[in-house]
Amino acid sequence: MTRLACVSLALCLVAPCLPAQSDDKPAQKEQTFEGEIIVKVKLRYLLFLPQDYDKQEKWPLILFLHGAGETGDDLSKVKIHGPPKIVETKRDFPFVVVSPQAPRRGWDVNALDALLTDVLNRYKVDPDRVYLTGLSMGGYGTWTFAAARAERFAAIVPICGGGNPADAAKLKDLPTWVFRGAKDPVVQLSASEAMVKAIEAAGGKPKFTVYPDAGHDSWTASYDNPELYEWLLQQKRAERGK
Repeated sequence: MTRLACVSLALCLVAPCLPAQSDDKPAQKEQTFEGEIIVKVKLRYLLFLPQDYDKQEKWPLILFLHGAGETGDDLSKVKIHGPPKIVETKRDFPFVVVSPQAPRRGWDVNALDALLTDVLNRYKVDPDRVYLTGLSMGGYGTWTFAAARAERFAAIVPICGGGNPADAAKLKDLPTWVFRGAKDPVVQLSASEAMVKAIEAAGGKPKFTVYPDAGHDSWTASYDNPELYEWLLQQKRAERGK
C-alpha cells in the first residue's frame, strides 16, 4: 500500500470519531458582567463668595476652567485670567465662582462632576443656575464636560476651544455662547465653527461671537463684557424648552 493510500485510510478511520456540530445549539453563550468601580479624585480650587453671600438664600454659580498655561500645583496661576481674576477686585460680582486647577494637561470630567456635586452640597448655590465656562484647554473642557452632563448646566460659554461635533444632539437644548478670535494661531477658528454648525444642524441656536482682529486671546474681551453676565443670569435650567 502506498504512503498516500495509508494517509487516506487513516483519515477515513478518524473522521467518524469527530463530534458532529449541532445547528440548533449556539456556539457561544451570552453572559453579563456587572460591577462597581470607585475612583478617587482630587482637585484644588479657588472659591469666591460674593460680599453679600449670607444675605441671599441661593446664588448662581460660575464653574471656570483655565487654560494649559495655568496647569500644575500653583493655585495662584488660576487668578491670571477670567472670572477668578475679575473677583480679585470686584467683590460684588453676583456669582459664586469655583475655579479648579488641573494638575496636568486636560480636564478629568469625572473629577469635575464630583467637584460640582460637592460644591452644590456645601454652598448656597442654585442648582438651576449653574454656568460652565473655560478658555483654550478650558474651552475644550467646557465642551466635553457639557456633552457628558448637559443636564447639570443652565448655560455654557466655551472660549477658543473645540469639541466633538458628534455631541451636537446632546447640546442642542443647552444655551451656549461661543467666543473666538478670527486670527487664533493656536486653536483654529474652524474648531468652534464646526461645533456651532453641528448644533445648529441638530436644531440648537448657539450664540457665536468672532473677534475679527483677535488671536488666541479672545477671553479678555469676552470676560470683560458685562453683556455676558447679563445673558448668563437670564438662563435657568428649569426654564429650558419653554
